[in-house]
Amino acid sequence: MDNHKSQIVGIHSHLEMGSLEERAVLEFEDESLFSPDSASRKTHSREGPLVLAPSPASETSGTKCMSNSIFNSIKVVVFSTKINLLVPFGPAAILVDKFTNNHGWVFFLSLLGIIPLAERLGYATEQLALFTGPTVGGLLNATFGNATELIISVYALKNGMIRVVQQSLLGSILSNMLLVLGCAFFSGGMVFSKKEQVFSKAAAGVNSGLLLMAVMGLLFPAVLHFTHTELHFGSSELALSRFSSCIMLVAYAAYLVFQLKSQKNLYVPVDEGGDQTEGDEDEAPEISKWESIIWLTILTLWISVLSEYLVNAIEGASVAWKMPIAFISVILLPIVGNAAEHASAIIFAMKDKLDISLGVAIGSSTQISMFGIPFCVVVGWIMGRPMDLNFQLFETATLFMTVIVVAFMLQEGTSNYFKGIMLIFCYLIVAASFFVHIDPTSIVDKPSKH
Repeated sequence: MDNHKSQIVGIHSHLEMGSLEERAVLEFEDESLFSPDSASRKTHSREGPLVLAPSPASETSGTKCMSNSIFNSIKVVVFSTKINLLVPFGPAAILVDKFTNNHGWVFFLSLLGIIPLAERLGYATEQLALFTGPTVGGLLNATFGNATELIISVYALKNGMIRVVQQSLLGSILSNMLLVLGCAFFSGGMVFSKKEQVFSKAAAGVNSGLLLMAVMGLLFPAVLHFTHTELHFGSSELALSRFSSCIMLVAYAAYLVFQLKSQKNLYVPVDEGGDQTEGDEDEAPEISKWESIIWLTILTLWISVLSEYLVNAIEGASVAWKMPIAFISVILLPIVGNAAEHASAIIFAMKDKLDISLGVAIGSSTQISMFGIPFCVVVGWIMGRPMDLNFQLFETATLFMTVIVVAFMLQEGTSNYFKGIMLIFCYLIVAASFFVHIDPTSIVDKPSKH
């Protein structure tokens, strides 16, 4: 009996020794996968050089990993927001243009189709900016933040529709400063009705100064033209516009350096405390750097395609809807490019992050006035189009009054729902003014002779 037990114990110990040896071998092999020294020892212990060939299993897993990455990227960019339900309206606009001649429907469907693309373009820019740092991120936001308006403007310039370019860029500034900022002030004031929301007066003051500089650049060519005091009629205001545009672009570049490098402390939100670290931790990229670049390329190309249909249908839509082109350009077109900014500014204001709302609304207006408009003048110069800063007296006076009103609203560094109501009402007055305004330089806007 004792012999039998000893045999059993010997068998068990032998099995345990064998399992320990197998485990040690497995641990050694696993260690060699992660330790360069152990891997080199294992390689030299064998006869001849070791050639590691990729196994079919590793190739399959790599392909599967890549497909999962693509699927996740599409899931995040395409299916993560409900506004992408408007994407099919873009192809619908192309089909309507191919099979019918209804410019009103083509224009309307193109407008709806561009809205989600503009929002996703802003998202992809933000994701890429997380990899590039604040300086390059600021340049990316300056370039792609208003990319939709710039793409539409370039196509309109290509078609010689200079007034559409001027009025759409002007409308984008007015929309951001009055409608977007007004809705942000109103919604934030209603949520926090028992306290006064505050924001950085320093950042608001710098942006107000840049907007007044842009007004100066637009005012002098218009006054020269209106008073007929140019040295050479027509050519002097064009030369002045191109010179002023170059100055404004340099000033905007200096503003970026000032904001991102020299005086970063001026742009720290007034209520920022311990929340900064939480915000930084939450700012984790959802897609990779190369995925962001690929999505930026795809979205820009698709916006370019729809912009061509949109621009070509503007005059037909004006006739079909019996609306002045000035109203379509100043009021309707900017709603497309500012839809995402409008929503984000309201959301941040309702979270009591008014500095971000101000950066979205006033910062976007500063980008367009100091970068977008001069950029279009330079592009028109390259194309041989006489794009200038003479926005006509009516449009220039509207911009001047808007900048003055907003500057007075921002000088205290506080906001409430009543200021929001005032800005929204100002925008309604501007919209009504352009609805009854006949652009003297537009043939289509002139009343038909009976």
